[in-house]
Parts: sequence; C-alpha cells; structure tokens
Amino acid sequence: MKNSTLFFCMFMVIALVKAQEDIFDLSRKGNVKEIEIVLKSKKVKVDTLDYKGFSPLILAVYNGQLDTVDFLLKHKANPDIQDKSGNTALMGACFKGYLQAICLLIAQGADINIKNYGGATALIYAATFGHKDIVVELLKYEADPTIQDDRGNTAEDHARMQGNQEILEVLSTITEKAEN
Repeated sequence: MKNSTLFFCMFMVIALVKAQEDIFDLSRKGNVKEIEIVLKSKKVKVDTLDYKGFSPLILAVYNGQLDTVDFLLKHKANPDIQDKSGNTALMGACFKGYLQAICLLIAQGADINIKNYGGATALIYAATFGHKDIVVELLKYEADPTIQDDRGNTAEDHARMQGNQEILEVLSTITEKAEN
C-alpha cells in the first residue's frame, strides 16, 4: 500500500511540473486552446511563475502573442506581477514596442506607474527604447513623467541620453505644463 501511495504522489508531482512547463511554453508560442486545457485541469494557476519569475502573461507579452495576452487577462491573470527584476508585462510590452498589448494591459487595470527593482517604469522603458507612440499612449493614461529611477533619471532624462529627440519634445512639453 505504501508503495502505491508513493508512486501516486510521484506521478502527481511529475504531472504538476509538466503542466507548469507546458503553460510557459504554450504562452510563449501563443497556443490558446492548449492553455485553456491546462488551466481547466486546475493543475496550474494562471499566475504561476517559472524559475525566472516570469508569469504566462509576461511570456505571452514578450513574445507578441496578443490572443494569448487577451485570453490570460480574461482569465484573471494579474497584469502587475513582477518578475525577479521587478518588471511587469506592461514594461515588457514597452520595451518591445507592442502598443496593442499595452492597450490590453491598461484596459485590464495594469498599474502604469509601477516601478521595477531599479526604479524604472513603463514610461522610462518606452522613452529609452524610442517608442514615441507608446510614450504618447502612456501619457494619455496618466503615466507620471516625473518618476525617477534609482539613479535619479526620469523618462525625459532617458530620452535625452538615448538621443530620442521626438520623445524628448513630447516629454518636455508635458513637464513644462506640470511646472506651470
């Protein structure tokens, strides 16, 4: 009896680990139908984290899988889960330049001003990587351009350091309005 109980427990642990591996791979690849099966099995929660602290949502965003992002958000994935560096799905979308993913995340309540463990925000990422359309979108939703990272730099400072003149002009205009 003890052997069969031990075997059953080992089987369940292996099945759980396999299901967790699957949801991460499936999220990267954008296989919504398979993700739905894994979630319905209740072996894995939608906000399960991998060994790097990535959630299925973060992986789907980073890999540009919009249908998967939408599906996971509709299944109550937390858009503000932070990985081991403190980055969120929104920050990943800003880094990669995925405007549609950003819109989905904001519509589902992503914290637009959350900081990673270096103090960077989604707006800082968008400014740093030259995504003017995303900077404009984030500002529409009240991203705070005055937030400083751990080195004391704002999104405007990052745009200046990167030579992103168009973004610098957008952020300068906002900052000037805030000062007046």
